[in-house]
Amino acid sequence: MPSFASIRLGTRGSQLALYQAHTVERLLAEAGGPACQIVVIKTSGDRLQDAPLSEAGGKRLFVKEIEDALLNGEVDLAVHSSKDMPAMLPEGLSIAGVLPREDPHDAMVLPLRAPGSGLQAPGSAPIEDISALIAALGPTPSIGTSSVRRIAQLVRLLPGARFTPIRGNLDTRLRKLDAGDHDALVLAAAGLRRLGFHSRISLTLPGTACVPAPGQGIIAIEIRQEDRGMHTVVSSITDPAAAAALSAERALVEALGGGCQTPIGALATPIANDELDLVATVVAVDGSRAVRGSGRGPWRDAAGLGARVAEQLIAGGADEILDEVRRVQSAISEERRLI
Repeated sequence: MPSFASIRLGTRGSQLALYQAHTVERLLAEAGGPACQIVVIKTSGDRLQDAPLSEAGGKRLFVKEIEDALLNGEVDLAVHSSKDMPAMLPEGLSIAGVLPREDPHDAMVLPLRAPGSGLQAPGSAPIEDISALIAALGPTPSIGTSSVRRIAQLVRLLPGARFTPIRGNLDTRLRKLDAGDHDALVLAAAGLRRLGFHSRISLTLPGTACVPAPGQGIIAIEIRQEDRGMHTVVSSITDPAAAAALSAERALVEALGGGCQTPIGALATPIANDELDLVATVVAVDGSRAVRGSGRGPWRDAAGLGARVAEQLIAGGADEILDEVRRVQSAISEERRLI
């Protein structure tokens, strides 16, 4: 392993981001790597807490300033939630490694106490499946989520639901839920588990109900492409199965031209014989139309698998759905610019 006195690790300052950064720091130390200095960088997404992501500018809000610091040599590597990273990275940067994947699915979280609402509370009978969840929520629940992808899929299951944006750290969101601001939240199961809130998961949503975001549950490590020494350091803690899954999912998004807040779900699951099973969907924002695709292939051809499944989706009309989403988002952006 190359010799570095220490390396500077760039990250956001949220609870989850710092958990991820310290995990990378610990794994590098356990692998005999250099000491890390964690550098907290505030991103545009951290500053724009009140705006829905679809209106504020989408995923790159959470990585731009960190990537700029990496390109400028202010940090040596960057740690991200891979689902926050756009399909196309800035020139000169690459994903050098990923950590083992946590549960990639979305999770429905209900309040601790909901007097008179009929909602289950932790410690009472668990919610066993989607049918039980629908019955518990009732016909017109208020569900907190800022994700276009989640709304597009869940409105098909809960047509009477009101979806309202919610931002902030995980504990802040949970406090708002328990205070009665929402009847339920939809959150990534990975974040809940990593921060010790796994007991708050009322139901993990199966992929048949809500296909996760590409990259969900995977921690990605980004470096300067020409930094071979850092690539060697990072490769010592990379998980090959998670790396293959992320390659397939990102290749699918790239082939679809997916941008910031787009209703694309994709999940590559490692199976026997070093193969991946990839399922994906593109859903109209109002839930009126959905296209699904799937395929299998070896880890070594993960990107090719993603491209092939994207072709299935396009053949089914996914490009028409995404074109409409982009037109709507462009109109919203123009309206905001003129205000």
